[in-house]
Amino acid sequence: MLRKMVFAALTIGSVAIAANTSSPVTFNKDVLPILQKNCQTCHRPGQIAPMSFLGYQSARPWAKAMKTAVATRKMPPWFADPSYGHFFNDRSLKQSEIETIAKWADSGAPEGDAKDAPPAVQWPEGWQIQPDIIVQGPTTDVPAHPKNNVVEWMSVTVPTGFTKDTWITSVQIKPEHTAVTHHICLGFNPHTADVEYFVPAWEDKERDEEGAAIPGNGPTFGRRGTFGRSMAEDCYLPGMVVADYRPFQAAKLVPAGSDITLNLHYTPNGTAVTDHVQIGFTVAQEPPQRRYVSLSSSAPIDPKLFAIPPNDANWPSPPAEATFNQDVELVFMMPHMHVRGKDMTYTLEYPDGRKEIVLNVPHYDFNWQLGYNTSIKVPKGTRLHVDAHFDNSANNRFNPNPNRTVYYGEMTWEEMMFPFFGVVVDKDADPKKIMTGRGPRPGGA
Repeated sequence: MLRKMVFAALTIGSVAIAANTSSPVTFNKDVLPILQKNCQTCHRPGQIAPMSFLGYQSARPWAKAMKTAVATRKMPPWFADPSYGHFFNDRSLKQSEIETIAKWADSGAPEGDAKDAPPAVQWPEGWQIQPDIIVQGPTTDVPAHPKNNVVEWMSVTVPTGFTKDTWITSVQIKPEHTAVTHHICLGFNPHTADVEYFVPAWEDKERDEEGAAIPGNGPTFGRRGTFGRSMAEDCYLPGMVVADYRPFQAAKLVPAGSDITLNLHYTPNGTAVTDHVQIGFTVAQEPPQRRYVSLSSSAPIDPKLFAIPPNDANWPSPPAEATFNQDVELVFMMPHMHVRGKDMTYTLEYPDGRKEIVLNVPHYDFNWQLGYNTSIKVPKGTRLHVDAHFDNSANNRFNPNPNRTVYYGEMTWEEMMFPFFGVVVDKDADPKKIMTGRGPRPGGA
């Protein structure tokens, strides 16, 4: 009996010593470095997240919610299947980081010693890039309650003001009121004499009582005829705020005298606002060796081919396809669908017949339009094949009406299947000759 008592005492003492020597998890020493690396891009004043994680006082009230969000992997948002591809901008947390945040929340969320805190990140004021050039974009009145809650897509052209050929290394489109901004995309175009700056153009579509465009009464997506101006190269979207070519040691050429044409999609939320858009650029000091080119494709937009049946929980879209006419490096992919989007898969089909899945997003989330940075050498003749499924059932909590057929359209309650991607090529390559494939331009036919 005495031997057992001694053993028990020694065991308890050992545990007590281990507990005393184990360092407590604190905000300054353990949690703040994780937030700086993975969260503060969005969680700071003036950015998309509703709360700031820059310091202890603003983060502390959210400790329990933070634990739940990271434990369920709801935050940071990241949807790529780790079985396919390798992505340089993966913000998902390691299991050890999740456990650190959980221990901190469970232990009362202590602040710790200020001396343990890493230096504060010097974030650009109001921007995610530190722009060298800021171009003033359009100002748009967004009504509180338009008919059927529809504000039609519009296009607006503004001058770049670039008096010489300019290699840009990143671009950020910055709306003033993100709560009503579904997307703002831009393209660079040669100036033509018929262009009127800052004058919005749109087409009122014939729509039913739910605000959906009616097939047969004009196009459900785009305009009648051909608009012909690029306006879908780079975008502002929730979760996709900056197009940054610097990680790929590349830049995009904007010829002197170019115009910027923007495609604007606003979603009223019951409060009338006036939104002003700014476009910020960082600029290369020397011409780069590699040129970044933004590309996209699409499923067919014909209502006879793209029509999601009522109550179908797994409708397979016709694929989006493109063929590369020269060697490229594929560096960026971004799925885009609306509220019924379920999954999207990018597959490369090489000239030798080999197929490789390079991105699989099995659980697409409309609220976070994420881009995935990679590096894949793609030889001439390779075909990019993109598949997607849509959930038009009552099980989809974002579905406004599972009992109707859904067509390709511009409003969030209509649908799109529009994969974006970016490639890097030699700086002297002609962007217009890189790819052939299906890809309607927003605002065009």
